[in-house]
Amino acid sequence: MTNNTSLFRGVRSSKFRHVYGSPSRREELYDNIPITRNAHDSNFCAANPKFVAIVTEVAGGGAFVVLPINKTGRLDLNTSKVTGHRGPVLDVKWNPFNDNIIASCSDDCTIKLWYIPDSGLSCNLNEWLIELRGHRRRVGYIEWHPTAENVLASSGFDYMVMLWDAGSGQILNTIDCHPDIVHSITFNRDGSRIATTCKDKKVRSIDPRSGLVVAEGICHEGSRSSKVIYLDNERLLTTGFSTYSDRQIAIWNHTNLSEPLQRVNVDSSSGILFPYYDYDTKMVYLAGKGDGNIRYYEIVNEPPYIHFLNQFISGCPQKGFGMMVKRGCSVSRCEIMRFYKLHTTRNVCEPISMIVPRKSDQYQHDLYPDTAAPVPALNAQEWFNGITKPPVLMSMRTGVSVKTHKPQAFVSNEATRNDTNYRMKYAFLSKETVPDYRPLDMLADNDKTQKTQVNQNTRFQQIQQKLSHSLVNKFTNMNDGEDEYNDMKENTNYDSPKNEYQMKKAFTRQCEELNMLRKQLAHRDRRIQDLEELVSTLQSQLKVQRLQ
Repeated sequence: MTNNTSLFRGVRSSKFRHVYGSPSRREELYDNIPITRNAHDSNFCAANPKFVAIVTEVAGGGAFVVLPINKTGRLDLNTSKVTGHRGPVLDVKWNPFNDNIIASCSDDCTIKLWYIPDSGLSCNLNEWLIELRGHRRRVGYIEWHPTAENVLASSGFDYMVMLWDAGSGQILNTIDCHPDIVHSITFNRDGSRIATTCKDKKVRSIDPRSGLVVAEGICHEGSRSSKVIYLDNERLLTTGFSTYSDRQIAIWNHTNLSEPLQRVNVDSSSGILFPYYDYDTKMVYLAGKGDGNIRYYEIVNEPPYIHFLNQFISGCPQKGFGMMVKRGCSVSRCEIMRFYKLHTTRNVCEPISMIVPRKSDQYQHDLYPDTAAPVPALNAQEWFNGITKPPVLMSMRTGVSVKTHKPQAFVSNEATRNDTNYRMKYAFLSKETVPDYRPLDMLADNDKTQKTQVNQNTRFQQIQQKLSHSLVNKFTNMNDGEDEYNDMKENTNYDSPKNEYQMKKAFTRQCEELNMLRKQLAHRDRRIQDLEELVSTLQSQLKVQRLQ
């Protein structure tokens, strides 16, 4: 009797033991989306509190759709897309400090950054903010730095991992320690380390600023793709396959990767396991490509370090997942995580909420500790010079008072030659956006539409007035050009721009007319100079004749 009771350990206490997955109703789905059929092992989806981005199938190039988070239902076939890549898009990631900027990498060896207006896309977007070129082969994965502004990591099929300053387009560092294709990259919590898994079956912990490999070791014996995420600043979690093709997960200390702290066999399925980690609840979610379920575990600091909680089971297999950042979850529903599931057999993106059952509808402090805020802790140059800071935190209860970071204008090497024109072209990027995390039922559709129209009209009118005022000053400063200015003023009808495209077109037209007037003024000055020289010559000849 004593031996039997000693073997009974009881049920481990956990507030997340009863977490369940809540699928969406039919009207809450994103339907009729031509999801990409690319076999690349990435998520093909990214979400933030404003938008959800999904990589799509397009003939003759790469594209992805960006939908406002509340625009559910059946998608129009002619919906606007981001179509600037010449090859298939392989990965997309939202900027953690600006909900309107998204990065994408492609088969065309480039990384591009795009600006998405708050109202979504009104036409196909093929003009990027900045293009990052450096990889010699296709770029498979990208990852934003968790605390430093405009720092982006990318890995390509040229075996290189590159660190970029996305604000200036410069390469901060190139890491070439991998002998084969990199399967995944991840930053730790404060961004001082980067971990990678490679086709040579090794997991590596790397100092991203120096490029030195701090530790490396064999993570999984199987030959199929493995993935890695940081659990905190020191521990790693990897997913992969054993020698007998069993799917595994393992916990590691990033300073010693020779042996795992814990290794667990999951099952014998063939789909690649993608791990998703929530720093706030210490929960890991595992979703296999081609599976219909999501397993979730709780991470603890004592052995065995990982505890299985439950799984969400569905009959529809998945092709990819987008993970919502914590500040986008609904605290009124006790929602601790939300995924955007891309179906394999249907053109559907389905939101799935992970919910902790609570009887009270009040704010649950134990479920929502302070989470990462959309504010950088330091800039790219400070981080590259050796400064390390933890992420800036915000309260989920009072998060409405936290403003998103005011982005710097993205400047490429070519644009620096015409810095004035570039700043005017992207002047709208300096507008500070304020996220609204209130429930939708508190916002009236009419008030929101009216507010958006007023803000848009005010913005365009201000820019138009500024451009018109500068043009008038140029004309009036010309002493002898009043007739030309009056003729142009009478013969030219400037329509008030109604959208961003018309504003850019009007600006370009005004610049061309200003250049034409400058040429005419220069021609007039040269003509005056020639006449003055002719008069002086005639006067000198007249003096000579008088002396004779």
